[in-house]
Amino acid sequence: METGHGAAVVRPARPDDALGIARVHAESWRETYGRFVTDPDTSPWFDAGRRVEMWRSNLQDAGLVTVVAEDASGIVGFAAVQTTAEQDAVRGEELTMLYVLARAHGSGVGQSLLDAVLAERPASLWVAADNPRAHAFYRRNRFVPDGTTASFGPISETVRLVR
Repeated sequence: METGHGAAVVRPARPDDALGIARVHAESWRETYGRFVTDPDTSPWFDAGRRVEMWRSNLQDAGLVTVVAEDASGIVGFAAVQTTAEQDAVRGEELTMLYVLARAHGSGVGQSLLDAVLAERPASLWVAADNPRAHAFYRRNRFVPDGTTASFGPISETVRLVR
């Protein structure tokens, strides 16, 4: 499956994408969540190097379905979905990650990634409470808050969304 949106192509992730995904993961985290930490330059949450091995492992995990958006410069976004492990899970699948570099925001890449990895299936996801751009995107895709909150890393409040 390959789908294109403008100059970006969405395709299944491959093992050799680990470095590119790790770079986008760290850079998009810095762009989105850098304001939540005192010094993003020293925060391990924004270090691509520590994410490379994680992504090498993730891409070997058949339970985590990952797609990437790639343009002439390389990977500009990615999304991942997996079956929810808990028996009493609110949804059978969870969108665990969807990140797009700021320079590709508004290009349709995020929508193409979501469509490729999840389509219209019911799912849950977590999003920073203070991320209005992401909330608007997920609302357009029929995700709504279910009232559950948590924290994650430098993000003091995340909200679970479901559809």
